[in-house]
Parts: sequence; structure tokens; C-alpha cells
Amino acid sequence: MSQEVKIVDAVVIGAGFAGLYAIKRLRDAGFSVQAFEAGDGIGGTWYWNHYPGARVDLECWDYSYSFSSELQDEWEWSQRYPSAQELMAYLEHVADRFKLRQQIQFNTRVEAAEFIEADNLWLVRTSDGKTRKARFLVPATGGLSVPKPPEIPGIETFRGEAYHTGRWPRQEPTYEGKRIGVIGTGSSGVQVVHSLAGKCKHLTVFQRTAVFVVPAKNHPLTPEMRQRARATYAERRSLSRITRFGIPAPMANESALDATPEERRAKFENAWINSQLLGFRQCYGDILANDESNEMVAEFIRSKIREIVKDPETSRKLLPYGFPFGTKRPCLSDTYYSVFNRDDVSLVDLKSTPIVRIVPKGVETSEGLIELDMLIYATGYDAFTGALSHIDVRGVGGRKLSDKWAAGAKTYLGLVAQGFPNLFTVTGPGSPGPLANMAMSIEQHVDWIADCMTYLRANRITRIDADKGAEENWMQHVQDVVSRTLYEKANSWYRGANVPGKPQLFLPYLGGHGNYRKKCEEVAAAGYLGFVLTRETTATGMADKAASRIAAAGLAGGAV
Repeated sequence: MSQEVKIVDAVVIGAGFAGLYAIKRLRDAGFSVQAFEAGDGIGGTWYWNHYPGARVDLECWDYSYSFSSELQDEWEWSQRYPSAQELMAYLEHVADRFKLRQQIQFNTRVEAAEFIEADNLWLVRTSDGKTRKARFLVPATGGLSVPKPPEIPGIETFRGEAYHTGRWPRQEPTYEGKRIGVIGTGSSGVQVVHSLAGKCKHLTVFQRTAVFVVPAKNHPLTPEMRQRARATYAERRSLSRITRFGIPAPMANESALDATPEERRAKFENAWINSQLLGFRQCYGDILANDESNEMVAEFIRSKIREIVKDPETSRKLLPYGFPFGTKRPCLSDTYYSVFNRDDVSLVDLKSTPIVRIVPKGVETSEGLIELDMLIYATGYDAFTGALSHIDVRGVGGRKLSDKWAAGAKTYLGLVAQGFPNLFTVTGPGSPGPLANMAMSIEQHVDWIADCMTYLRANRITRIDADKGAEENWMQHVQDVVSRTLYEKANSWYRGANVPGKPQLFLPYLGGHGNYRKKCEEVAAAGYLGFVLTRETTATGMADKAASRIAAAGLAGGAV
């Protein structure tokens, strides 16, 4: 006799920042929760991405939970930008402090999820061979959690050690005495390079695209620094909730074109000296909207590269061209450019010297063989949609989510994909996602989801779906906003350009965290405007579909 499948209110996928908060928030709201995590521990993205030098590029005071003042006060951050290891320890503490582990089943991957229309339930199949039923499915799978393998022939033939930054081994490799090659110079590649330089026999950097790297100015935190931060936490968090990037740094309004060369130089120098990820973008309000203003910043950073890197030919190869500053995520490092002054570090510019193939002894380029003992692939991720696309998700009529997104991912508010009822994505396509503070965005998303589920329960509503028109209007709004900026001039992972065959569509919402939060609040306050709600009205299950009234201005309004 088959065992009856237990029904829970929500299945949460993932145990990183989003998954842990979803468990806590939903459990506190009185919902039964079962979470699944493919790894054997807490951490999500930080569990898998703990390569050399891995650390967050937002200050610890911002890239952390704000839901508990006690948690903020008791946790002792050691440095301005925490490492992956410290972030893992923080999340372990959160899981233990709020007793979240009992809801998580580790070493278990969600392989398929099917919406059962007759019951308004999700049937979830996992890698342990079991099946669960849930009223709601909450994938908290992260925007950068699925590594993108390199498209290089011969990778399987390499006889040395080979690793991808997005799936770093739990046992740290040894580097001393080895010839190491790093392919890719995005954020993870930059962090690996500045961390391994001087720790191995020779480091060869295979640069696909020269990137803008600004100083991190990372430093240890003193007790006085922590005390000052604790005293201003409430004000800091309150301001972060209304700003564009979800951090306490409002953007400037003036144009770089209206300043004198001396004024611009002074402001750029200050941003370089007191740098942070958004420092240069905060100098002037049109850095990401005006080509001429953007080029002023770009050329300033290029001038710094020329000053730092001694060899003129190497310096020339490191100068970023071909995309506006900020349209690909800038990297933070205090030493990246200076490592190329070392005799044991080499740069291979793949635009002029492309890789032909990987061979057993190393990398064969157009100029010959470079012998290596270790290869590190820092080739990025299948962003936004990768994690969900690797799960066989089927909605109304058995339609696959991967088929719905085949021409480009669509959601309403980055929260619900039409045709997939009772499925809430956390920081999904169409939300600010990585263009804002992810920790703040995660809390906003999960709070909205929990409040929505509470509303549905209180009003005996068994099903929520996005209206097709509302979804279309929202995604068009997302594209309209980006069209007024310079972002579309870059082939970035924001639009899926790094994954061969992936539809080219700008997926994050550029309207800003504060505007987005306001829009979500307005939608909820209007009885979930743009959603279709189904309420059980009789004991026999007769359903009444009540669609919230759709108003185009209500879906896409708000300042950018």
C-alpha cells in the first residue's frame, strides 16, 4: 500500500540568504514549511562559491539581515567586506539562533515540480526518490547559483587539476609550486587572481574581456567602528529601503557635464580613494545614461591602470573598452592591477591570442602551448533563470517553465510567472535582483510573499496567478526603463549574453529598489492588482475566480 503524501503549506528550495529567511518568515506566520538544499550545509551561493578570495562586494552593514535588531547587535563582523567563509559562519549562526535546520533536508535536490490543477497543489519530486505536496512553491535558488561551463574544446582531456569557481571543492587545493591558469576576469576571476598571485609557481591569466576594477579599501573593523554602526543601524536600514540600490547612499542628480574638469577630477579621485562598488556611479546622476559622462569615468579609471601597471603592453591589454563603465558589474580589488607587475604573473589577451583548445598538458593558444598543473574556470553563471531551468517545473496544462521562458523569461514583478500558480520566485527575473543590495531585496521579496500567503489564507483563496496582461505590461516596463540607459550597449550576463543560445533580454528591473518596493506595496494594498485570485466558495470545491482589475498605469507607473 502506498504511503499518503504529506501536504505542507510551502516547499522552499535552497538554504542560502533567501531560503533561510523564507523558512523563518513563513514559519513565524504560522505556515508549515519543508526546505530542500542540494548541498550538505547552510550557505546557498556562498556554500558553493568559496574559491580563493571570494567575498561580497557590499559592506557588511548592508549585506546582512535587517529583520532582527538583536541579530545585528550580537554579530561581530571582522572586516568591511566579509569573506565567503565569514558569510558562511554568519548564516550558520542565523540558522542555529532561529532554529531553522529542522525544516531543511540537506543533500536533496528538487528535480521536478508539477502543479496539480484539481487540487491547487504542487507535487514536488526530490532526488531521494520521494514526493511531497505543497500549497505553495518558493524557489529561493539564487540568481548566480548555476555555473556556466566554458565553451572550449578539449576540457575533458586536461590531466591536471581543474575547478570552476562556482563549484569549488570542500577540500582546499594546494597551490605552492604549481603553474596555474585562470580563465575569465569577471568578479570571481579578479578575486582568484589577486589571491593566488605569489602563492604559486606561476599564474597565467587568460583575459576574455578587460574589466573595470576599482579599489576595495577593505579593512579590519575595530570595536569603535562596530559601535558606531550599531548606533546608526535603524537609520541606515530605513534609508536603504527607499534608495535605488538598497544601500544608504542616495544618488546624485547633477550631470558630469555641468562640472568643471577640476571638479570632476576631485570627485573621481575621492571615489577612487574612498571606493565602494557604487562609488563612481554616485558621483553624478547621468553616469549610466549619458555616453559622454560615462566616458569621463571610464577614462579616469584607465588612467589609473596606466599608472599602476608598469609594462606598457600589459597595461594596454588591461584597459577596458567596448562597453560603458557600470553596464557590467565593476569589480573590487586593491591589488588586481599591481599583480601584473610581478614576474610570476602573465596575461594572455584572448582577443589577440585566442585559446585553440585545452590539451592534456595545458592550454593551446594561437601562439603555442602554455603548460599548466591547474586550471581554474572563472567563466560565470547562467544567471537569473539557470537554477529554475534545471528543475522540471510544469504549470497549468503541464506547460514547462523552460518552454515559457524559451524566448525570454517573464514574470509579474519578478514574483509570479503567469501559468504557474502558487509559485513565488525570490528576486526573480523582472525584479531589481543583483542591481540592488541582494540581502535587502531578499527580505523585501520574502516579506511580500509571506504577507500575500497570509492574505490568501485569511480570505480562503486557494490559488494566485499573474494576469497575462499584467505580466506583459510589467516586462515591457522593465525593457522601457533599461532603454533609457547605457546598459543595452554591453553584452552582459544581465541580459544572458554570456550563455550561448540564451535569449537576449535584459532581466533585472532598473527602476531601483525603492521604487520597486513601493510598486509591490501598491499592488498588495489594491487587493493584489494584476493577479488572478481563485476562492473556494462551496464545500464541494466550486471555485470563484476573481481577477483583480488591471490598469496599465497602475502596473508600470512610478519614477525611475
